[in-house]
Amino acid sequence: MDLKTLKPPAGSRKKRKRIGRGGVHGGTSGKGHKGQKSRSGGGVKPGFEGGQMPMARRLPKRGFRNPFRREIITVNLGQLNVFPERSVVDVEALLSKGLIKKRGDGVKLLGKGEIQYPLSVKLDGLSKGARTKIEAAGGSIVEVA
Repeated sequence: MDLKTLKPPAGSRKKRKRIGRGGVHGGTSGKGHKGQKSRSGGGVKPGFEGGQMPMARRLPKRGFRNPFRREIITVNLGQLNVFPERSVVDVEALLSKGLIKKRGDGVKLLGKGEIQYPLSVKLDGLSKGARTKIEAAGGSIVEVA
């Protein structure tokens, strides 16, 4: 068997429909006759209800959405037990171990859980409880932000 003899299974590849080229889908190209949706670039924008007051404007608006909101990813101290003793815990290390899925706007370490051995922590933020537990275990802290 050679690579040049390989072919896809029969029926697995289908030619695309070439509308407006004569045949069954020529003429109006399956768009009917006249009207807004038959024109090139025609159609209505999402949410348009034919001139009726749109649903998005009929319903009451509530609350406030802060455009400057920061997304802080949190990690608990007990989760750091996956790291060996005296290792450096930073955003890259947390990503590689799968403790966080994305960087967000910063990573903050919270004090839930226990750590028995020293670690070097380099994160954007730490809670007071996490700070005291890390220092009690003999670890060091560097705030990045």
